[in-house]
Amino acid sequence: MDGTGELFAPFIAALGGEFEMRVVRYPGDHCGGYEELEAFARAAIPLDRPYVLLGESFSGPIAISIAASAPGRLQGLALCCTFARNPRPRLGVLKALLNVIPLKALPARWLAGAQMRAPLKAALELVSSAALRARMRAVLAVDVSDRLAACDAPILYLRATRDRLVPRTAAELVAKIKPSTKVVELDAPHFLLQTEPAQAAREIAAFVRLNVQR
Repeated sequence: MDGTGELFAPFIAALGGEFEMRVVRYPGDHCGGYEELEAFARAAIPLDRPYVLLGESFSGPIAISIAASAPGRLQGLALCCTFARNPRPRLGVLKALLNVIPLKALPARWLAGAQMRAPLKAALELVSSAALRARMRAVLAVDVSDRLAACDAPILYLRATRDRLVPRTAAELVAKIKPSTKVVELDAPHFLLQTEPAQAAREIAAFVRLNVQR
């Protein structure tokens, strides 16, 4: 949800330069919702070559929405620890409290394990509190299930078995809507790409090799 792109370095390194990577970065002070942030992702799409979209956590709905329209030569959609609709519906009651909850002051241990606390804190420092609140509101209201149903590209879903933020039901919904989805479970917390970059890179690289027509 930070949108800085700073947390992807371990995953990119694990891919070993085999693929061209374009990391989408959202402005730290941008207070728009999913529709507005999607424009930043669409601007990064190559229209002259085949590509695969990877949507992690907060950005999964953006990747799904783009994949539904399949711009350019989309070859696949990889989703990681993410969702097509609000993964925690009961938290909708917090919507009215978002203006007063100090999101940056929440204990890091609630959000990440020891390995990720310092990197996460550094990334969040680059994002305004107003932007974080806007993105949390977007999560509470999002539902791109219809766009997922319209996606014709092959789908890979990486699920972290120790994910405390996005529950198993999120992966199950994706698989229910698109039964051809390949779901791979890895022993990891929510920050799967950061804590298990080698395993994640192996799965995603295999998915890309299988589906990309060069």
